[in-house]
Amino acid sequence: MPKDDLEKIRHSCEHVFAQAIKELYGDNITLAVAHISADGFANDAKWEQLPSPADLPIIEKKMQEIIQADLPIVQKEISIAEARKLFANNHFKLEWAEQWAAQDKTLTVYWTGDKYVDLCKGPHVASTGAIKAFKLMSVAGAYWRADENNEMLTRISGVAFNSKKDLAEHLHKLEEAKQRDHRKLGKELDLFVFSDLVGAGLPLWTPKGTILREELNDYVWQLRKARGYEKVTIPHITKKDLYETSGHWAKFKNELFKITTREGHEFAMKPMNCPHHTQIFAHLPRSYKDMPQRYAETTMVYRDEQTGELSGLSRVRCITQDDAHVFCRSNQIKDEFFKVWDIVEQFYSSVGFPLTIRLSFHDPKHFANYLGTPEVWQKAETALENIAKERGAVYKIAAGEAAMYGPKIDFISKDSLGREWQVATIQLDMNLPERFDLFCINEQGEHERIVMIHCAIMGSIERFSAIMIEHFAGNFPVWLAPVQVQLLTVSEKHVAYCENLAKQFTVAGIRVTIDSDNETIGKKIRKATQQKIPYLLVTGDKEIESGKLAIRKRGAREAIMMDKQEFVEYVTDRIKAKSLNH
Repeated sequence: MPKDDLEKIRHSCEHVFAQAIKELYGDNITLAVAHISADGFANDAKWEQLPSPADLPIIEKKMQEIIQADLPIVQKEISIAEARKLFANNHFKLEWAEQWAAQDKTLTVYWTGDKYVDLCKGPHVASTGAIKAFKLMSVAGAYWRADENNEMLTRISGVAFNSKKDLAEHLHKLEEAKQRDHRKLGKELDLFVFSDLVGAGLPLWTPKGTILREELNDYVWQLRKARGYEKVTIPHITKKDLYETSGHWAKFKNELFKITTREGHEFAMKPMNCPHHTQIFAHLPRSYKDMPQRYAETTMVYRDEQTGELSGLSRVRCITQDDAHVFCRSNQIKDEFFKVWDIVEQFYSSVGFPLTIRLSFHDPKHFANYLGTPEVWQKAETALENIAKERGAVYKIAAGEAAMYGPKIDFISKDSLGREWQVATIQLDMNLPERFDLFCINEQGEHERIVMIHCAIMGSIERFSAIMIEHFAGNFPVWLAPVQVQLLTVSEKHVAYCENLAKQFTVAGIRVTIDSDNETIGKKIRKATQQKIPYLLVTGDKEIESGKLAIRKRGAREAIMMDKQEFVEYVTDRIKAKSLNH
C-alpha cells in the first residue's frame, strides 16, 4: 500500500479513537492533539481520571463499533468564529485554531458521522470502514506541545495497518525487538551497567562489554592506520572561546556542560572534537607537501541531554566517538572521501550490515541554522554529489539533514528486524577552516585555504553497540564475542587439563573461560548457552583419553569431535577473517 494511503488510515484511526473515548468517558476528557507516527498514531488528552492499560481493550471495542458502522469522514472549511463556537470548551483546540488563523492558514475540521468533529488538516479515508487493523499499545505522560513548562497530558499510542496480516507481522517484530532490547541483553550478558550514584545517561562498561567496544574500535583503527591516519589526543574541556570561534557556542550553549574555575574562567566539557583538532593542525606552518593531515581519536564527548530523552545506550550524556578529521586541499577531497568510503564498506561488511547512501544537504529555507554562505554550501554540495556519482552510488538527497558546518554523505543500514539506522558519516566542511583561518602554503608560496573532512565510522560507540546487540540478539560473531570458547569440566579431576588447554588457546589469541563449578554438565551447558558463547567444549575422561575436543557450536544440538590444533586453526581463521559464521 502507498505510504500516503497508510497515513490516511492512521490519521483516521486516531479520529476513531478520539470519538471512542469521548463516547465512553465524556466530560472526563479534554482532547488536545494527535500525532501520526511511522507505524501508527498517538493522542494527547487531559483525563480527569487517569486511564490505565486495563482501559485499552474497552476503548478498542468501542473503536471497532465505530469502524463497523462505516461512518463517513467529511472535511469542512470553517472560519475562526465557527471554530470558537465548536471548541468553546476546549482551550487546547482553541489555541491551535487561533495560531493557524493568525498565520492566515485555512481552518478545516473533519466530521466522523454526525457526532464527532475535530480540528484537523487531514488527510483521511472516506469512511471508518476503510480501517482494517489496529491495536492500542501504551499509556504514557506527555507535556502539552512537548514543553515541560506546560501541563502534563496523557498520551495513548496505537498502531494501524492495512490488513490483519500486516498488523500481526508488526506485533511479532515488536515482540522480537523486546527480546532483543539491548538494555535487557546488556544485563543478561553482563556488558554494561548504570548506577544511580554515577547518574542517568552515564553507562559503566564491564570487562565483557569493554572487550566488545575495543574489538570494534580496534578494527576501525586498523582500517584507518592502513590509510595513513595518525592518532592524536585532546583534553576533555576547553575555554568557551574555542566554541565561540567555531560557532558551536551560539548554537549549542544550552546543551553544554559548563565549568567555572575558582578564578572565574568559563570552560565547557567538549561536545565535539573538531575544533580541538583544528588547533593541532594550526600549531605549525603547513606546506602543500604536508597535505593531507589525517587525525584520528576515539574519545568521549559530553552533552547535557534531558533526563526524559535518555534511553539505555541509544541516548546518553557521555558519547564515545570514533572520530577522525582530514585537513586537505580542494583537489584532494575526492581521494580522501574514497579512502573513508572504503573503510566504511569494509567495516560494515564485517558486521553484516548492507548500506544505502543519503546525501544530507542544507535546507535553504532555514539558512540561519548553518554557518557560511549559500555560495560555499552550493560548492560543497556539488562536490559531494559528484563524488557519489563517480563512486557509482545510488543515493537520495535529504534537504535539512546537513551538519551545521557542511553537507555530508550518510550511510544508512537496516538491522535484522528491518529497522533503519544512520551509521557512518563523511562530512565536507569549508566553514571551520575559514573561521579558524586554516591554510597551507601552495606551490606559488601563497596562503591556500584548505578544507576539512569529518568522518566517523561507528559515530557513537554507545549507540552503535546498542544497534549491534539488538541486531545479533547478543549472538555476536566469534571475532566480537567477549568469550569465544568456554571449557566445561565434567568433574573436579578435569580442571587441571582444562587450565592447560585454556593457556594454549589464550596464546593462540582465543578468549577462553573455564566453568569448573561443582554442578552437573547439563546445568553448565544451559548457563553457557544463555551467555550465547560461540563454542562450548565439554571435557571429561573420554576427551582427555582420546585427545579430541567435544565441541558444541552455538545453536547446535549435538557436539562434534575435532583435534585440538584443527579447532584452534578453525577458530583463529574466523577471527582473523572477521567472519559472520562460526
